[in-house]
Amino acid sequence: MRQDDFQPGGDRFPATRRSVIEAARSIDAEERERALEALCAAYWKPVYKYVRWRWNRPAEAAQDLTQGFFAELLERELLDNFDPKKSRLRTYLRICVDSFVMNEDKARHRQKRGGSIPHIALDFAAAEDEFGATVMDPASIPSPESLEEFFEKEWVRSLFTLAVEDLRELCEQRERTRTFRLFEAYDLEGNEKISYEQLSNDYGLPVTDVTNALAWARREFRKIALDRLRELCGSEEEFHREARAAFGWDAK
Repeated sequence: MRQDDFQPGGDRFPATRRSVIEAARSIDAEERERALEALCAAYWKPVYKYVRWRWNRPAEAAQDLTQGFFAELLERELLDNFDPKKSRLRTYLRICVDSFVMNEDKARHRQKRGGSIPHIALDFAAAEDEFGATVMDPASIPSPESLEEFFEKEWVRSLFTLAVEDLRELCEQRERTRTFRLFEAYDLEGNEKISYEQLSNDYGLPVTDVTNALAWARREFRKIALDRLRELCGSEEEFHREARAAFGWDAK
């Protein structure tokens, strides 16, 4: 994706989602479950790939550990211990994953927890395909910094994937599926040779219509991505820091 096409706009982006940190600390069981679902949607692939790479676990074991981790996150209320002043949420979760895997190893058993994460479809086959394309030798892990870099990269990939799907749904709701196809062709497929003129010819549209459609799609995509990011941060400061670090965007 061409991140330089997503320039900061002048509109202040509203916080439309409640932070998962707040939801996880709610006395309402449904709110806590919603927090788990939001975290799982954004983090299950990074966690799965991290367990496969960092802990060198086979696919089936990594699947069980991934589901078990998110179940424990809710059951033990681990988000209550998170302090955004001390670390980023993704760093805290990665450390929790390490602790969980080590504890599971000590217990020398794993309880099957399939279905414990409601309403989230975990496509482990797709995650395994992605992991296979970027696999690294676990023996080459040199430092905590490389662990953080790997986890951050996968987290950003997951967040962007969710934002793309949100944009697709938005376009369908507003009967702008052609706009999404233009966005997909120009910004997602990675074809550096494609041009506005070519899209104009392919779709039978004036170049100005292509330009306006892509500008709208990029603006909505940026809002969606920042909206999801805001939900996954424990404070406004963390949100702005993560937006700059992960996307290179100023979250205004």
